[in-house]
Amino acid sequence: MASQDQTCRAGEAKGQAQEKAGEMLDSMRDKAQQGKDNASELGHSAAHDAAHEKKDQTGSETGAAGDKISGTAQATKEKTSETAQAAKEKAVGAAQATKEKAAEMSEAAKETAEAGKEKTGGILQQTGEQVKSMAQGAADAVKHTFGMAEGTDENKDKDHPTKRDDH
Repeated sequence: MASQDQTCRAGEAKGQAQEKAGEMLDSMRDKAQQGKDNASELGHSAAHDAAHEKKDQTGSETGAAGDKISGTAQATKEKTSETAQAAKEKAVGAAQATKEKAAEMSEAAKETAEAGKEKTGGILQQTGEQVKSMAQGAADAVKHTFGMAEGTDENKDKDHPTKRDDH
């Protein structure tokens, strides 16, 4: 009975660990995507604002100043994208580590349950042998009470006809 409980608990622990790892992985992916989106929006907004500010400062000048602004906006956008990608990779790595830890915990729970099962099996076998021995003792006592035990003189002749003194 204890073995079933331990196996059940180990299964539940494994399921919970896998579910938690999945939830954490999903959460990390969502956060990484949000970070990437936020960084991208921030980069676009900053680049856009910087471009307008530079354009307003330069007035009607065109050419080199406009190219410089475009280059700055592009550089900002690329840096933002790189930062978002790094955040995403870090989140995926953390999620993978969480998944691996959950798998380790699950395996440890399984091993603990298996050890408990083996221990319980030994106890049950030992208890079964004791019950069997007690039942045999009770049966022998009943036989002896009714004169049916193998050790009585009356039954020796009945049980073993070859040992009769019929000579």
